[in-house]
Amino acid sequence: MAIKKKQASRTAAAPRQASSKPAASAAPGEIAPANGKLGVMIPGMGAVATTFVAGVESVRRGLAQPIGSLTQMGTIRLGKRTDGRSPCIQEFVPLADINDLVFTGWDPFEDDMYAAARKAGVLEKDLLDNIKPFLSQIKPRPAVFDRDYVKRLDGPNVKKGKTKMDLAEQVREDIREFKKTSGASRLVMIWCGSTETFLQPAAVHESVKAFEKGLAQNDENIAPSMIYAYAALSEGVPYANGAPNLTVDLPAMHELSRRNNAPICGKDYKTGQTLLKTILAPGFKARMLGLSGWFSTNILGNRDGEVLDDPGSFKTKEESKLSVLEHILQPDLYPQLYGNICHKVRINYYPPRGDNKEGWDNIDIFGWLGYPMQIKVDFLCRDSILAAPIVLDLVLFLDLALRSSQLRGLGIQEWLSFYFKSPMTAPGLYPEHDLFIQLMKLKNTLRHLKGESLITHLGLEYYD
Repeated sequence: MAIKKKQASRTAAAPRQASSKPAASAAPGEIAPANGKLGVMIPGMGAVATTFVAGVESVRRGLAQPIGSLTQMGTIRLGKRTDGRSPCIQEFVPLADINDLVFTGWDPFEDDMYAAARKAGVLEKDLLDNIKPFLSQIKPRPAVFDRDYVKRLDGPNVKKGKTKMDLAEQVREDIREFKKTSGASRLVMIWCGSTETFLQPAAVHESVKAFEKGLAQNDENIAPSMIYAYAALSEGVPYANGAPNLTVDLPAMHELSRRNNAPICGKDYKTGQTLLKTILAPGFKARMLGLSGWFSTNILGNRDGEVLDDPGSFKTKEESKLSVLEHILQPDLYPQLYGNICHKVRINYYPPRGDNKEGWDNIDIFGWLGYPMQIKVDFLCRDSILAAPIVLDLVLFLDLALRSSQLRGLGIQEWLSFYFKSPMTAPGLYPEHDLFIQLMKLKNTLRHLKGESLITHLGLEYYD
C-alpha cells in the first residue's frame, strides 16, 4: 500500500484560541473533516512514546514503513466478496494525515525525546541520528508525579502544588498553551507512562463532584494518571489509557467524558504475551479443545520492568493479564473444558535484556477422550515496537471519534477493544477479548459510520 507522501509543514502555525469543544462540528450521522494539525499529548516520554514519535517522523521522511499500524497499512472489505471493494482504511474514513501530527508530553526526567530514545535503547542510533533535530526539540513538560504510586522511579522534573487540584489546573494550562503555540486544531492525550500501584474504585471516583472535592482534599485514591485524565476530559480532549491503571475506568471519568464529548478508551496496550493469548485461546475454544493450565513468565529490563518489580505495580498488571483467558474461554458455559484452569503470570526484572522482552508460555491442553497435549511458546518480542503502532492507531481513531456525531458523546469507545488487554465496556457488560471478534467490531464500526452494510460472514447470498 502506498504511504501518503504529503510533506505538510510541522512548524507552529499562528496561535489559535483554545476551546473545550471539537474544532469542527458535524451534522448528525456525519464526520467532520480532519482539517488542520492534530496535537498528540503524551504523559510518559519513555521507550513507548519515543519509539512512537521517532517512528512517525521516520515514516514521514520516507525512512521506514508503518508496519503494524492498521490505520496506515490495513484495508477494509465493503459489500460482497464478489464486489472486489477493499479500500485502505485511511482512504475509507477521514483520518488525520500523519504529516499533520504535532507532539508534546510530560515526564519526571528532563531528557528531550532524542536523549530519552537513546537511553531506552529500542531504536538504532543511525535511525535516531537521522531525525535528531526533530526529536531534540520535543522536551518534556514537568510531570504530575508521586512516588507513592510508582515506587521504583524518581525524577526532578515534577510539578509542585498544594493540592491535586492545583496540579490538575497546571496540566489544563499546559493543554491550552500547547494548543495555542502548536497551532493544533484538535488534541488527543494518550498515556504512555508507567504502571501505577494497584487501586480499587472508591467513593471519590463515583461522580465528577466527588472527584473534584477529592482533588481539593488531596485524596490518596486519586493517582497522577487520573489527574491527567481529568485535565484532558475537562478540556474536551479524548484520552486513551495505555497502562492497566484504573484512571478512566471510573464513573466520574465516564460522566466527564460524556459531558464534554471527549471519547475515552483503554486499558493496557495489547502487546507481547497477551497478544499471543488472544490469538491462541480463541483457536482452542473454536475447536473445543480443553485447557488445564497456562503458565506465563516474562523477563525484561527496561523502565517498565523496573517499575513492575514493585509488588503494587505488578498487582495492577497481573489483574490485567489474568482477566484475558477467563473472558475468552467462558468457563461458566464450558465447565468441562475450562472450569478448572491453573493460570499463572510472572514478570521478572532482568536489566541485561533491556526493551527486548522474552515471554515463555507453557500451555497444557487436552483433546479427544481427555488425552493431554502441550504447547511451548518462546516469544522474543520488542514491547515498544509492538506498542508504537497501537499508539498511532489510537490517536487517529480517537480523533475520528471526536469528529463523529455518532461516537463522540458515547464516552467509552468499546470498538477500540482490539488494542487493549483489559478493554473498557459499559458498566455491567463483560469485555470481549477475542482478537478476531474485536477486529470485526472495529471494522463494522467504521462501515456503520460510512453507511456501508455490516459484514456478517454468513455467505448464503452466494448460493441463492
